[in-house]
Amino acid sequence: MRALRAELSKLATLPFVWLALAAGIVVPTGIAVITSLTTTPSADTGFSELAIGVLGAIILGTAAIGSEYTAEGEESAGSRQVTTTLIATPSRVLLLLAKITAVIIATAILAVVAITLVFATVHLLLGPDAPPLSGDTFARAGGAVIYWVLMALLGFGLTVLTRNGIIPMAVLVANSSAVTVTYLLAQSIPAANYLPDLAGMRMFTTIQTSVNIDPLTGGLVMTAWVAALLLAAGAVFTRRDA
Repeated sequence: MRALRAELSKLATLPFVWLALAAGIVVPTGIAVITSLTTTPSADTGFSELAIGVLGAIILGTAAIGSEYTAEGEESAGSRQVTTTLIATPSRVLLLLAKITAVIIATAILAVVAITLVFATVHLLLGPDAPPLSGDTFARAGGAVIYWVLMALLGFGLTVLTRNGIIPMAVLVANSSAVTVTYLLAQSIPAANYLPDLAGMRMFTTIQTSVNIDPLTGGLVMTAWVAALLLAAGAVFTRRDA
């Protein structure tokens, strides 16, 4: 618990967290305002905005571990934050679990806040034309929360493997903006439907590609990808030099 509290406290002080909050809350809410005023409501109204708002989760996940690999300053001879962190928490497994748990908690909270604001905005602007708050809507909202958490962990795992938060963040953010690369690939390559981001989107959107995947299967596929990545990242993190 001490390690978890320390990681949550550290996460709250990272500069990139404020960027994550802006991307995760302001961006989808702003898009919800625009789409509500300019387009006809559909089954994905509110949810398509959340698919772009996941940028905040990606930034949060990569920043949580990427900050450990930045130099602390000239006075520390260019050593990285991870060296200090490992002195405070010598067990690498415990440290990684604490960071993963902190990312899950922070991302889930961010997702819930974003979903609440997006749907409040949609219902305020569309009134009776807004998607009903039915059991199906809440189930899809739950799927969106899971998707955000898994995307954050995807960024986290890639950052552990590369020891650099910029590259994973840039790749995942670019792929989650507008029309994704994986979506374009899925139009001609059926196997691309089972890539983590596209499979996971089935949990809360009605996206159509060359292969139909139900929400549960999509969630399981994405979870398997993320679990495998985190296991690989954990094995590398515990064996190599800091």
